[in-house]
Amino acid sequence: MDLRVRVLGRLLGRMSVSSMDEERIRRAQAQRIPHNPVTDALLGGVARGVRLTDGTARGAAGDVPVRTYRPERGDGPLPLVVNFHGGGWTLGNLDSADWLCSNVADAVGAVVVSVDYRLAPGHRWPAAAEDCYAALVDVVARAAEFGADPERVAVMGDSAGGNLAAVVCLMARDRSGPRIAHQGLVYPSVDLTMSSPSIDENASAPILTKADCLAFRDHYLGGQDPTDPYASPLFAPDHTGLPPALVQVAEHDPIRDDGARYTAVLRAAGVPVRHTEYVGMPHGFLAFPRLCRSAPQALAELCAEQTAALAAR
Repeated sequence: MDLRVRVLGRLLGRMSVSSMDEERIRRAQAQRIPHNPVTDALLGGVARGVRLTDGTARGAAGDVPVRTYRPERGDGPLPLVVNFHGGGWTLGNLDSADWLCSNVADAVGAVVVSVDYRLAPGHRWPAAAEDCYAALVDVVARAAEFGADPERVAVMGDSAGGNLAAVVCLMARDRSGPRIAHQGLVYPSVDLTMSSPSIDENASAPILTKADCLAFRDHYLGGQDPTDPYASPLFAPDHTGLPPALVQVAEHDPIRDDGARYTAVLRAAGVPVRHTEYVGMPHGFLAFPRLCRSAPQALAELCAEQTAALAAR
């Protein structure tokens, strides 16, 4: 593991969610990280040639903020990618996804709409999942407003956002739409029982620890059933009919095996899926593209898979 990753892990360990009470979480949720040379050197900036617009979409209990990323090149309706940010269903915001979403918009030639769903513990499950599904339905219905094609739709998300992307695909199948052409699941959490072997193997990993996983899960569920498929998509009784998937995982990640196990159930159900493990990487490595050497490769893989799935037919 790179020395830079180990140092980053030590620094972030001082802000572990496992040591936060609800008041500290509320303060953390209110914080915003502005774009400047220092933060962009760490987190990555907005890709050149991409226009950002803030707006709203319909959530499950009222409007939720969304941010649209549109490449300046390209005419006519573009493919649509709907993103759900990470942060353990407890932290994270639209700003935290700027690098990923703007680079996907640029490389894929797509309109990317990122959804800022309600966060735990103030809004426990299924608030985030229902917000994300409602926003997806609304954005697809309004695709023309975004200059997007409602027939070429993908979803993506990292960590908790990967969980939500997978859950939204289940909901879209179960609730008769919208049709999703691809799901990009970046180190997704798909088993909230926390029973993957990697949970203990990487219990003290940098960026995300076992204690963090349990704290995020408990804030999100608040004691509700962790095996409900719309909380843990791994436990859906049927995975047939789901969109083709890319599942990316990191070697030094407590939830690494979640991705491998989800890949297995998707393949068993006949769903086309590509699974890639990034050696030497911690959980969340795509959030630190200037420090984690595999971030550009993972981004390129994600964009290539989405481009192929969203090609005009």
